[in-house]
Amino acid sequence: MLDNPLLALDTLPAFDRIRPEHVTPAIDALLQEADAALTRATGDAVPADYDALSAVLDVATERLERAWGLVRHLNAVANTPELRAAYTENLPRITEFHTRLGADERLYAKYKAVLADPRAAGLGRARRKALDNALRDFVLSGAELEGAAKQRFAELQEAQAELGRRFSEHVLDATDGYALYVSEAELAGVPEDAKAAARAAAQAEGREGFKLTLHYPSYLPVMQYGTDRALREKLYTAYVTRASEQGPDALDNGPVMQRLLALRQEEALLLGKGSFADVSLVPKMAESPQQVVDFLRDLARRARPGAERDLAELRTFARETLGIAELQAWDVPFASERLKEQRYAFSDQEVKQYFTEPRVLEGLFHIIETLFGVRIVPDTAPTWHADVRFYRIERPAAAGSDAPAELLGQFYLDPYARAGKRPGAWMDGLRSRWRRPGDALQTPLAALVCNFAPPVVIDGRARPALLSHDDVTTLFHEFGHGLHHLLTRVDDLGVSGISGVEWDAVELPSQFMENFCWEAGVLQRLTAHVDTGAPLPAGLFERMLAAKNFHSGLQTLRQVEFALIDMRLHAEPGSEARIDAVQQEVRREVAVLPPPAFNRFLHSFSHIFAGGYAAGYYSYKWAEVLSADAWGAFEEAAHDGDPLDAATGARYRECVLEAGGARSAMESFKAFRGREPRIDALLRHQGLA
Repeated sequence: MLDNPLLALDTLPAFDRIRPEHVTPAIDALLQEADAALTRATGDAVPADYDALSAVLDVATERLERAWGLVRHLNAVANTPELRAAYTENLPRITEFHTRLGADERLYAKYKAVLADPRAAGLGRARRKALDNALRDFVLSGAELEGAAKQRFAELQEAQAELGRRFSEHVLDATDGYALYVSEAELAGVPEDAKAAARAAAQAEGREGFKLTLHYPSYLPVMQYGTDRALREKLYTAYVTRASEQGPDALDNGPVMQRLLALRQEEALLLGKGSFADVSLVPKMAESPQQVVDFLRDLARRARPGAERDLAELRTFARETLGIAELQAWDVPFASERLKEQRYAFSDQEVKQYFTEPRVLEGLFHIIETLFGVRIVPDTAPTWHADVRFYRIERPAAAGSDAPAELLGQFYLDPYARAGKRPGAWMDGLRSRWRRPGDALQTPLAALVCNFAPPVVIDGRARPALLSHDDVTTLFHEFGHGLHHLLTRVDDLGVSGISGVEWDAVELPSQFMENFCWEAGVLQRLTAHVDTGAPLPAGLFERMLAAKNFHSGLQTLRQVEFALIDMRLHAEPGSEARIDAVQQEVRREVAVLPPPAFNRFLHSFSHIFAGGYAAGYYSYKWAEVLSADAWGAFEEAAHDGDPLDAATGARYRECVLEAGGARSAMESFKAFRGREPRIDALLRHQGLA
């Protein structure tokens, strides 16, 4: 046990030494510690005092959550059958403990006593917010239930955790399990770097030809540029039927979705709510499911005219220029890219040659350092894969001072797609800022994960990884989450960083960062042509900017469609029996280009079935309102068009990033902007005003 890297929590994680066989012994020990702490905290020896409870309970439960967070992270980025088995074995035990902790009526009574004590009036703002959140979460965790209802609530938590795990694994296995081997002729039109990667993938297996997969760096170039329509249809069909009844029965997420929706509704009824959506919105900014639905429908109404124009011109272009008489779903990315090339005289592939990964990172770090008064430097730590890098973010000492720089936090960057790594992009908070009992400051630790195409060798020459403009935007997005986690100055565990932030506001810092990807001066620092080193030409940028809102109406309606399906599935009792019907009703209401009948998008919609966004997917659109309005402050302060205004950056850092969850998101926004958010900025940014 002394040699178990999952128990060495006083240092950086020993990712290079963590093995599946370490998981169960570590969780055994940490659960035993946490159980003992819970027993002690609820006994007479520990008074109803915030610090006393934290010194006993938070210390033990934070150790457990940190170790389990490492396992959960590795299961997502370095999945193996052995690790998956260890994760599966221990997930019910972790769920059971947290369910029991959250529903413990003795602990709930003790926290209520803390709040009732006259000394509570002297608690700091952050601590008071953490205490209020804790009491709210006790109610949502079933602490006020009794007898059979409490037992059933616990069973529901364990069952939902298991179903979420299965959903995610089905998507990963269905994605990893597909391969299509094609000839060079079938890849006509596909960019050389994508072809080189496909050839290398086939050669790695000792096969001739080219290997295509459903990982996005392999899938998307074919859909955007491949002239072989039959190949596009084959890949599209495979992609949109992942983890459905159209594939292996063992990976079908249909029954998983039905069961999850039914169990979530049962949980809501136990808590005295009409639907799971009502439960989900308690800790969010939105006040009711109907308010969310009204917001989404209003956005759809505003976006629909533009979407209808987008579709009409795309169909005309496909018919008259590409010879596609009837536009199908597998034609849309291809036709859209061709139309954009014709109209704006550039292609995504042309732009990609300027975004070499080293240059993009250098430019991104410059923005962060300039705006937020910090420094990002390479650091050393064990990692889970050779491609992963590690950095520290610090605040330099004042000019003229001999004091060392202040360490604010550290982060890993895992940029490339590979087998055994979950699709998508995300930020994992591996450790939170916390002034631990005894006054030791724990600094935050994060992992920023993307799935970009890795570097390739072309004509015997190694080239750096090339990022599409969408990839660059994704990278900035995840760094926004990372900054929210890493730059906090809040010392209370429950509300530092992203902890305690309303879920429908948590995307504000991430979507805010995306705005920099559309600034001419910023792009000069982000770009260097892979062959010549030249920055992005001004003329090419002007064409990109003109194309920024290309088909924004269609894209907005697509996001509204997803959010409305999510909200209706979780707001309407009995929806588990009407999943497809709800989906079709929303599409008839919102979509201008309904997908084919065989499309099974929901079967891989991990956000709402395995990722914490149940009855919360609308958050992306709501946070776009917040982020567009917040960006307006930088537009207003820009000097000669340069948005890197240090004074505005410092104010944003202090009001939003440093505040974390220590106050409501609306309070933080108003502290920065001086008023409540307005939708006008979003509509203007997306060309829908």
